[in-house]
Amino acid sequence: MKKNLMFLALATIGLASCNGGFKKAPGGLLYNINVDKGGPKIKEGDFIAVNVVAKTDGDSVLFSSYEQGAPSYQVMRKGQPGDVMNAFPYLAEGDSATVKTNIDSLFKKGTRRPPIKGKYIVYQIKIEKVIAKSSKPNDTTWNAQIKKYMDAQGVLMKKAEVVKLKKYIDDNKLVGSTSPSGLFYDITTPGVGDKPAVGDTAEVFYTAKFTNGKVFETNVKATAQKNNNYNPGLPYKAIRVPVGVHKVIPGWDEGLMLLNKGAKATFVIPSKLAYGEQGYAIIPPFTPLVFEVEMVSIIHPNPNAPKPVAPAPMTLQQLQQKANAPKAK
Repeated sequence: MKKNLMFLALATIGLASCNGGFKKAPGGLLYNINVDKGGPKIKEGDFIAVNVVAKTDGDSVLFSSYEQGAPSYQVMRKGQPGDVMNAFPYLAEGDSATVKTNIDSLFKKGTRRPPIKGKYIVYQIKIEKVIAKSSKPNDTTWNAQIKKYMDAQGVLMKKAEVVKLKKYIDDNKLVGSTSPSGLFYDITTPGVGDKPAVGDTAEVFYTAKFTNGKVFETNVKATAQKNNNYNPGLPYKAIRVPVGVHKVIPGWDEGLMLLNKGAKATFVIPSKLAYGEQGYAIIPPFTPLVFEVEMVSIIHPNPNAPKPVAPAPMTLQQLQQKANAPKAK
């Protein structure tokens, strides 16, 4: 009996060693708890705030909530096989863990695998806050707890924004002006001719950054390749942006009207002129943004053309995708 128990113990140790000390979770997930606070484990329906750093096997950072300046907020749900959220039930508030997800397990047969080298995406996770799901349906107290936490986080982020704006301008030795609305603009290369007016269309190259310098979007091919976010599905040519008619963020509406043809500039845009206290996609609330912009040309509207019905506002990425769409024959 003792011999059999010893064999089982050695087998368990051997299995753990093969996985580098990681334990197996359903769906081929591997996890290793680095800090265990011993609190109540996360359950489905709990509200959680989590900081995440996602890397490739080769240690290249794919995403970092620390760089974004805010944790990810979500209600715990069961993920598909291989989803990193399936590791959360092993964790509690204050815990941290390393989680490996098999890239192939995340994508069904026949779907396209992302162009990521290696077998795994490696996540460093820190559970910042857990608000346990209420047993009562439509519990206003639970919702109030979440709102109170989110409001407190918003206050901290709003204060941090002021520091980020000043630090970026100082660190990069930008010499420019601040408009009454709060837009900072530094025209690095003067252009020629008239500036666009409301209703004109600007053709622009741009690079979008966070204030930590990380590029998150660009239509400049060399910049995309240099910053490891090149997408072969995008055309990488100047996009056309309607000026001053609220089709883009206010910081762009205002900033583009400061540039004439050939001008290059850096816009440092506070969140109130970007995506505000709500944020958008990968852009957290109260996030200032930096844009390097080149005004390629200015197109004036045809005064005799019929007035089109105004479409819904588009993001810069949607404008890129529209530019790359196949033309009707």
